Amino acid sequence: MASVSATLPPPLLLSQRKTNLTSVQKLPFSLIRDRRIPSMGLMVKAGGKSSESSTDLDVISSIQNVWDKSEDRLGLIGLSFAGIVALWASLNIITAIDKLPVISSGFELVGILFSTWFTYRYLLFKPDREELSQIVKKSVADILGQ
Repeated sequence: MASVSATLPPPLLLSQRKTNLTSVQKLPFSLIRDRRIPSMGLMVKAGGKSSESSTDLDVISSIQNVWDKSEDRLGLIGLSFAGIVALWASLNIITAIDKLPVISSGFELVGILFSTWFTYRYLLFKPDREELSQIVKKSVADILGQ
């Protein structure tokens, strides 16, 4: 069961002492008022079966298999730490480059052109989408060692 809660300021939720929740009366939600703060909270709970896909479970089970089969767990922890540090460093480098006025515009143009090419090459026609699906499945299998 999942739940979401949010605290909204009065102008977003109330209009002249009337609630704007008439269109969502059939949803399972409850209003929470706090008299100390002039705001209203909204809590929504979702019930039923889990919405996790089988690919999420496959990835988790693959990670568990790699951890269980690993003889050098200290090396695996070090590799994970190095990956996190590399991700952090690359994000900082990208942020620094993004602050340069000409280079960021050039990268934006390259991104738009690559996205257009990728859409034309792999997403526009059905045989190309199937080819992309096979490439992704093969890459995942290679990475996970299956």
